[in-house]
Amino acid sequence: MPIFEISKIHRSEILKVLELIQKLADQANIEFFKEEENQIINFSVLWKKVMEGNNRWFKGEDTHGLLTIEEMRFIAKLHRNVVEYRSNFAQKQAPFMKQVKIEPVEVDGVPAEWQIVPVAIEDKVILYIHGGGYIMGSPNFTRMASVRLGMATKMRVLSIDYRLAPEHPYPQGLEDCITSYKWLLSSGINPKKIIISGDSAGGYFTLLTLVKLRNEGVPLPAGAIVFSPATDMAKAGESMVKNGPTDPILADLGIYWWVECYLAGADPFSPDISPLYADLKGLPPLLIQVSTSEMLYDDARMFFNRAKKAGVDVTLQTWDATLHAFQHFNLPESTEAFINTGKFVERLFK
Repeated sequence: MPIFEISKIHRSEILKVLELIQKLADQANIEFFKEEENQIINFSVLWKKVMEGNNRWFKGEDTHGLLTIEEMRFIAKLHRNVVEYRSNFAQKQAPFMKQVKIEPVEVDGVPAEWQIVPVAIEDKVILYIHGGGYIMGSPNFTRMASVRLGMATKMRVLSIDYRLAPEHPYPQGLEDCITSYKWLLSSGINPKKIIISGDSAGGYFTLLTLVKLRNEGVPLPAGAIVFSPATDMAKAGESMVKNGPTDPILADLGIYWWVECYLAGADPFSPDISPLYADLKGLPPLLIQVSTSEMLYDDARMFFNRAKKAGVDVTLQTWDATLHAFQHFNLPESTEAFINTGKFVERLFK
C-alpha cells in the first residue's frame, strides 16, 4: 500500500511535475529491462518485497537485513538509470544549458566536472555534491540545479562524482568530498572564495565535510548552501513518518535500505556519521532550504536549531506544500530559492 497520498497535493504545477516524473521513470525502466543482464531478477517480486519493507519501516518495525546486498545493488542500478534518464530529458528542454561549458576533470582520483556559466567569476568556486540517497546520482543528475546555482551566484561549479553505496559504504563517499575540497585549496583557490553546496544526501555530505574539515584544522570555505539536507542517520525526526503522505519523492522508494547499506553497520548516532549529533561550533555561515511537507523537514529544522545554539550564522528558509529538493524542478519556489542563494552569497563576499 503506497505511503504517499495523491489527494494531499492541491497544486496543479506539482501534479504536472509528478506526472512527468512517472512518465520518464516508466520509459527509463522499459529501456532498462530490455538489457538481458537486467532480466535475471524477478523485479515484480523484488519490488513487492521492497514495498513491504517500506510499510514496515513506516510502522516503526525493524527492516535490517530484509534485502540482500545483491538485491540492493540491483535496485540501486535501476534507480541510477531512472535519474540519469530524467536529467538527460530535462537538460534537452532547458535552453540555458546551451550556454554552459561542461569540462570533465579528475580531482585527485575523484571524477568531476566543471560547470561554467557565462556570468561566472573566475576566482569563485562552488563545490557541488549531488543528492541521490547515497546510492544513486551523479553530476549529470543534478546538473540543472547546480548550473542554476552557478548562475544565481555568478560562480564556477565543480560538481563531483563521489563513490556510492552499496558498493562503497561510509566513509568512502565522504572521503571523496573532503579530497575534492582539499584539491581546490591545493589548486590555489582561496577558501574564502569557496562555497560548498549539495542537495539531500549531498546536503548531508556538505555538512559532514564541514565538520571533518574543522576537526582537521583545514581552512573552511566562506559558507555552505544545502537543499533539503539529511542530517540524522538515525531518522529520529517526527517528519520522517508524519510527512510520508505529503512527500511523493521519498515516501515510496524504500529509503529504509539506502541508509542501511550506506552505514554498513556504523552507528547512526555517532557524530562522525550524523551532522545533527556533531559539535557544530566554528562552522561557516549556512543557508538551509527545505519544504515543510517533506520527510526531511525535521532533519533541516533540528540541525538549524542546533547550529544556532552553537553560534553558527545559519539561515533556514522554508516553503510549504512543495517537493523534496524542489530546486530540481521548474517551479515558482525554485526561482525564489535560487534568488535567495544569490543574495546569501553576495552577503558573504561583501
